[in-house]
Amino acid sequence: MTELESLTLVARGKVRDLYDFGDQLLIVATNRISAYDVVMPNAIPDKGKVLTQLSRFWFNLTKDIVPNHLISTAFADFPKECMPYRSILEGRSMLATKTEVIPIECVVRGYLSGSAWEEYQTTGTVCGIRLKEGLEESCKLNVPMFTPATKAEIGKHDENITFDKMEKIVGKMMARNLRNLSIAIYGRARDYAERRGIIIADTKFEFGMKGDRIILIDELLTPDSSRFWPKDQYRTGVSQMSFDKQFLREYLVSIKWSKVPPAPELPKEVIEKTKEKYLEAYERIVGKKLA
Repeated sequence: MTELESLTLVARGKVRDLYDFGDQLLIVATNRISAYDVVMPNAIPDKGKVLTQLSRFWFNLTKDIVPNHLISTAFADFPKECMPYRSILEGRSMLATKTEVIPIECVVRGYLSGSAWEEYQTTGTVCGIRLKEGLEESCKLNVPMFTPATKAEIGKHDENITFDKMEKIVGKMMARNLRNLSIAIYGRARDYAERRGIIIADTKFEFGMKGDRIILIDELLTPDSSRFWPKDQYRTGVSQMSFDKQFLREYLVSIKWSKVPPAPELPKEVIEKTKEKYLEAYERIVGKKLA
């Protein structure tokens, strides 16, 4: 975690530390990694830089769909109070517009995987939406599904909710706007990533309000918030090799960890393999090595 004593820390998430600058925030992506909503005791080298620079890429690619909170990731643009911390902040931080956060995780699923697959096997539904019988794990859905969730505190699990419940929380018009924006962003990113050899199976977005405008915030289409699969190895009926933290999750399942804190120490090979997957995802999507 970062300890920038002369700056005002306002929040510390699972991965990010947020510092207050009036109507702006400095969002620092650390090398922390979480699984099953628990922060691991080991860091993943370069992970924070991947998250920040990949988010910057996607924010630029989708800014015509919806405004976003990104002001700059260039250290020279940061407030002068940040200057003593250049070695810590450079490459892994973004200066962002402060918004009133909308308390919903906007999840879009293009493929049947993860918790959606688990629910489908039990009930035939995903977040209350009934799907046809006989679908296989990892199969592509005819139409991307919008499946909202409530955002949980650190150490607690996000809760999948129905669209009706989302409407009760944020209002019907807002719910429909967020759904439409989320599906549009996912569609743009899915099509781009497929041309780069990556399937985006699912992802989640967060939004805030600035005055009367909806603003896309937080991170965007990173290995932390999305499932990335190699297109050339994709096949239905099985779980997929991935460029996200699924590798870490599978290791934790293999050692039968209870998913309750404290998390176990990670072996060196798990740390290195996870780092490799994050870097490969970045390089495939952006088309160059991490700066």
